[in-house]
Amino acid sequence: METQTQQLNVTFLPYPTPGHMNPMIDTARLFAKHGVNVTIITTQANALLFKKAIDNDLFSGYSIKTCVIQFPGAQVGLPDGVENIKDATSREMLGKIMLGIANIHDQIEILFRDLQPDCIVSDMLYPWTVESAAKLGIPRLYYYSSSYFSSCAAHFIKKQKPHENLVSDSQKFLIPGLPHNIEITSLQLQEYVRERSEFSDYFDAVHESEGRSYGTLSNSFHELEGDYENLYKSTMGIKAWSVGPVSAWVKKVQNEDLAVESELLNWLNSKPNDSVLYISFGSLTRLPHAQIVEIAHGLENSGHNFIWVVRKKDGEGGEDGFLEDFKQRMKENKKGYIIWNWAPQLLILGHPATGGIVTHCGWNSILESLSVGLPMIAWPMFAEQFYNEKLLVDVLKIGVSVGSKVNKFWSNEGEGEVAVIRREEIAKAVEILMGSEEESIAMRRRVKKLGYAAKKSIDENGTSYNNLMQLIDDLKSLKTSRRLDKQ
Repeated sequence: METQTQQLNVTFLPYPTPGHMNPMIDTARLFAKHGVNVTIITTQANALLFKKAIDNDLFSGYSIKTCVIQFPGAQVGLPDGVENIKDATSREMLGKIMLGIANIHDQIEILFRDLQPDCIVSDMLYPWTVESAAKLGIPRLYYYSSSYFSSCAAHFIKKQKPHENLVSDSQKFLIPGLPHNIEITSLQLQEYVRERSEFSDYFDAVHESEGRSYGTLSNSFHELEGDYENLYKSTMGIKAWSVGPVSAWVKKVQNEDLAVESELLNWLNSKPNDSVLYISFGSLTRLPHAQIVEIAHGLENSGHNFIWVVRKKDGEGGEDGFLEDFKQRMKENKKGYIIWNWAPQLLILGHPATGGIVTHCGWNSILESLSVGLPMIAWPMFAEQFYNEKLLVDVLKIGVSVGSKVNKFWSNEGEGEVAVIRREEIAKAVEILMGSEEESIAMRRRVKKLGYAAKKSIDENGTSYNNLMQLIDDLKSLKTSRRLDKQ
């Protein structure tokens, strides 16, 4: 074992929403597996989400612990245990959760001083940690949980503003500065990019902190988007380490419902290879009832087998009746399998019967899908998901667009309704993806090749493996030189 002075102490600060938290926890566990002394700072309810995984790592002898801070739920008027963006059921509640997250700043600062880490790995959404690291004289790594492509696209749009002075919001324009010709519309950009708001100021601070960081830690791999990794480094002028896909490094510990699992497995086992489409929109998407009806009919009309994860919160009123009837009909004709709220996603994606996925283009879902060689139907909803769609469809050519047109988070519903994607469009996309045409076969071939590259990248001497080792060595050298400076 290394002596205490030589051992590297790294503190991770995840942002409490699944798309950001899950990959950062996996990355923290990865550091611990390679001999780093890891501390994760989070709140009580969020710590419970990954407790089992951390306990497992501790049992395996890794140096990893969680430091729990108090979430100011009562102060901001939230019920006990509501500490994650995914728990919000209304716009008002979402505002309170975000206020609560903003109010833990001081507690975290105190912990940083107490822990005296050698490096802070901070989620991008905590721009102030760049100052915290500077005060301690240590490096701050900016943790980016999406694609280099989306980061480069956002950077050039922010810098050159090609979306301004267009004839209409739905007019296509070329994203400047990219090695591929990528077109997008203003409506597909984040709302705070289209129109200045308090969020615009917040994200200005996020981008400013990115440029002042020691470097970026990214959940991607060189073989997937090397062109954009290189562009990112030259554009931002900072170091970047791709260590993904992190979900593939870490053996998942999941408490899956075995009753659901065995019934589901029997259903999957009864299907031919590559014949089942998996539909999941992540943990933050809320779909209006009208859209749910169109998805149901689109899937049924496509004639393909499917598994669809439906959130119980996806609407009220007549919806439950409609979906219960639909579920019953699918059960009888054995074409579809509906799962409420939570599904053992990795188990489904890895099953030989699964042949494709409908995704909201969240980066974690994309990486999990391509790691097992599955092509995708791209149905972006909000945030940087429309950029990720362009990467899948136009650059990598491993996805089919369903035709989503408006970037809108569910809490802004009602401010100009989002156009519902019709059943015909859905059925058409399913047929292209799951069919036996040359286009579908070529897509499968490309994504299987990327899946193989993903596995190779995390093997010993793979690109992501080497990046991780190099980063740990860099941080150790910095620690040593800081110690010598003090002597």
